Amino acid sequence: MSDISKDLPTILVIDDEARSVEALERILEEDFSVRTATSISDAEAILESDHIHILLCDQCMPDMTGVEFLKTARERWPDIVRIIISGYTDAEDIIRGVNEAGIYQYVTKPWQPESLLLTLQNAARLFDLQRSNELLAIELKMSANRAESVMETRRRDLKENYNYDDGIIRSDTSAMNDICDRLSQLAPYDVYVLITGESGTGKELAARSLHYNSLRWNKPFVVENCGALPDELLESELFGHKRGAFTGAVQDHVGLFERADGGTIFLDEIGEVSPAFQVKLLRVLQEGEIRPVGSSKTRHVDVRVIAATNKDLETEMRAGRFRQDLYYRLAGVTITLPPLRERRDDVEPITQILFDRAQLSLKKPVGSLHAETIACLKRYHWPGNVRELMNEIQHMVVMAEEGADLTADLLSPRILRAAPPDDDGVLETFASLDGTLKDRIEALEARIIHETLIRHRWNKSKAARELGLSRVGLRSKLERYSLDKIESLDEPTEKVKRKV
Repeated sequence: MSDISKDLPTILVIDDEARSVEALERILEEDFSVRTATSISDAEAILESDHIHILLCDQCMPDMTGVEFLKTARERWPDIVRIIISGYTDAEDIIRGVNEAGIYQYVTKPWQPESLLLTLQNAARLFDLQRSNELLAIELKMSANRAESVMETRRRDLKENYNYDDGIIRSDTSAMNDICDRLSQLAPYDVYVLITGESGTGKELAARSLHYNSLRWNKPFVVENCGALPDELLESELFGHKRGAFTGAVQDHVGLFERADGGTIFLDEIGEVSPAFQVKLLRVLQEGEIRPVGSSKTRHVDVRVIAATNKDLETEMRAGRFRQDLYYRLAGVTITLPPLRERRDDVEPITQILFDRAQLSLKKPVGSLHAETIACLKRYHWPGNVRELMNEIQHMVVMAEEGADLTADLLSPRILRAAPPDDDGVLETFASLDGTLKDRIEALEARIIHETLIRHRWNKSKAARELGLSRVGLRSKLERYSLDKIESLDEPTEKVKRKV
């Protein structure tokens, strides 16, 4: 019996009449672990030493009334569910007991055993619910603290990453080195920065570098592509809106300027914004205030603004498509990022990082990057810049056999058709389509032969068969165009190995 009672809710019965205590104990002992007291002092001693779930107290006690005692108990042991038993049904007593002592139930005499048991069982469930709610509240508070700690750790990791290499992958001889030095100088100061460059050159990375090296690094960094939305939606997205401001506005919406308060907002493709919206944006930049759509009140925001475009805004300004005052507001300092074709030394380190990320995101481990693959990637002109390179690496990882190396034959035809490498002045004559008709035809022929050899992994028999040449004829052309020297770069094959 005692082993079972350990799992039962504990009830303390308080009554100065011994027979009443015995009667209650007999009824309750199967469903509860029962403690009894015939005086207030005994009850307080038990409360001090035992873990009590429910207090069942008679109203008529010699030292003080049951309501008065339960009021005291409420202050010292607030979690206990308090119930009073009384032979009197004075409404004022009941109201006072509920209000002052926080009494859960007022049981009148004579009580019925079944009804009393049901009341006490419900009280036990209430105690369990209260305890569960307390634990949940503690857990939620701990979860919030954990989430805040994780967020702070991630922010610090980001800051350390951008402190180390600006987050911009480049070689020691990169054309980006001077630009990254400028970004580092500008970062601590709240000046407007306009980042220009072709699509895919890393304008958002440069903006993040400015943010995470600034005094605002632990505040939000938010991004909006201004060319992706019409004016109405862009205004709502940036400044927010009130419920009912327009069709579909079913609730209030906090805009990105307000979300970024204290931090940085990056407005990408700012050159796509219409002249009408430029006026609204200029006012926000000048006043530091936003007004949500459908609201009559303005809100002050403290936000650093970094803008980016792939357009020539000075040309747009002269053509009347971009406001002069907005341009000079945004272009406090202008940073121009070079395209990838002007950063050929950066192709290899960028490729290595993209290669690792592709394997992780696609969950497909492959071998290593072939040296000839790197060579082909470096000679391509990359009109889509880093974004195009990323897509190409993903395509190669998808097409490769699991565990196999990424060889040049996996490259897209447009990359294979790029001019052969010219590190030693080889084929300089054939690297472009300038010159006489004979020169141009020979340049094309050299590229076709080179591409075919790569696709067949320099198997001359297969290449000759596809081109309709004999092996002797193919060898002659290799010597004529110095492709035999290029081939020698691949024998033996050098591999660039990286862990994922």
